[in-house]
Amino acid sequence: MILESAFGLSLVLNVSLNTQTPVAPDPVVWSQLSAPQKQAALLPLVRRATDCIVRKVSMSPRYRAGMHPADINDLIVDSIAACGRPVRAMMDAHDRLYGNGSGEAFLLGPYLDVLPSAVVRQVKAPAR
Repeated sequence: MILESAFGLSLVLNVSLNTQTPVAPDPVVWSQLSAPQKQAALLPLVRRATDCIVRKVSMSPRYRAGMHPADINDLIVDSIAACGRPVRAMMDAHDRLYGNGSGEAFLLGPYLDVLPSAVVRQVKAPAR
């Protein structure tokens, strides 16, 4: 189920996110940041993208309490397309921090690996 969702996600991303202009060359400042500084710079953008996806999933008419986590994957894929701006901002920042092309690799690798559990956990959490 995750593999099919990842494939669907890659198709959605190619259509919805590749309309942006390429990232400008990395400034010297970005390359001089330490690993913790890079992570700290990226974290707010990761949170913003994840919060958007969580909101879209929880607002979907197809979402219902008690859904099996695997069933939420399709909602996540649909939500990523709807959250194109924060997702693109996260990818662009990753490109600036770690090199061109790293943002897409991050999205389709580590980010997508933990996104389903993060969404399930946050959707089930009581509203504050």
